[in-house]
Amino acid sequence: MRKLLNVALVLLAMTLAACGEPEPTPEPTPTPDKEQQEDKLYPDELYPAVDGRAVISYVTYYGSLTPDVKYMTHINYAFAELVEEDGVYQSFKLQGKESRFKQIVDLKKKKPSLKILLSFAGGTSDDKYTPENKFGGFSAMVKSDTSRKKFAQDCLDFCKKWGIDGIDIDWEFPGLSWYDYVEYDTSCDVENYTLLMKQLRETLGNDYLLTYAGYVFDVGNTKDGGRRYIDIRAVDPYVDWVNIMTYNMTSEAHSALNNPKLWVDCKRAVKHYTDKGISPSKLVLGVPFFGWGEVTWSYKAIIAKDKTKYKIDNWDSASSVPYVTEIATGDRLCAYDNPKSIVMKGDFARGVGLKGMMSWQYDQDDAKLTLNKAMWQATMKK
Repeated sequence: MRKLLNVALVLLAMTLAACGEPEPTPEPTPTPDKEQQEDKLYPDELYPAVDGRAVISYVTYYGSLTPDVKYMTHINYAFAELVEEDGVYQSFKLQGKESRFKQIVDLKKKKPSLKILLSFAGGTSDDKYTPENKFGGFSAMVKSDTSRKKFAQDCLDFCKKWGIDGIDIDWEFPGLSWYDYVEYDTSCDVENYTLLMKQLRETLGNDYLLTYAGYVFDVGNTKDGGRRYIDIRAVDPYVDWVNIMTYNMTSEAHSALNNPKLWVDCKRAVKHYTDKGISPSKLVLGVPFFGWGEVTWSYKAIIAKDKTKYKIDNWDSASSVPYVTEIATGDRLCAYDNPKSIVMKGDFARGVGLKGMMSWQYDQDDAKLTLNKAMWQATMKK
């Protein structure tokens, strides 16, 4: 009996050895959080720069951050403004402190390939102007051939003095003004804008860049028989590219990629330019680093919102952008851009041969530069 028991034990041991140890129950795969999922939209390692493509960041005089230049090819420094006496152009000046501008120019030492342009606003930060004592601004300056030539020469002298790479005109827009203290003239602003850009190109030559902030539509007629906005076909021969302001387009989804229900979107804005004969390689798609709608919040403010009060990761599939809602009321507060929407815009931009993407503005990104990185990767992907 003992012998039979021993044999049984041996057989049992052989059976266990043949079958091996029981398989352990696998640990469940953790679900990546939202931030990790967004990081998977592109690799951690930055794509190398592609010749001819541009990632442009507007950096402001009132900003406090020093830009990380590995995420951009160009900086548009915002802003410079005109100086006039009795409505006559005298010169221009930087808004804010010169030390801030020097800080930005010095970034070329870190990245010699970085291009820096000085951007001009159509308004002014000077508080002496009132509705009764208006600022003539660009509308007044461009009416005179003498003033246009003087302004263009001042721009050239400034570029040479500071060693920067060009001029960006951000007059929004000929034939209108968002401020009641800034003059405009629907009878001639559009034509004079073209004359200004022609003069700038002649004075700057081909050694300096000349760009402008463009509206999402071409020149249009006004009720008083005049015209407003920019004659994009007339200006095209003189400029290197256009930074299309594809944001603040509608309060529902202010930077919608493609939504036929809205009056305009990114794709239709680009098509408007190409239908006018503008090469896609001269078009840069604008990306907001802020949300806009019932409220205006920077991206860094949006992601810092109290998640018990606000839901920030809603997705508008029709417009391909996220948006924020107030949990208590369900109200839609603002649409904005995140890495997912930026990658989708980059796919579109590369697909149609655009030059690249532009952001307004650098300081509105979060501390990790989430949007800056997304825009670089979306632009430079091959």
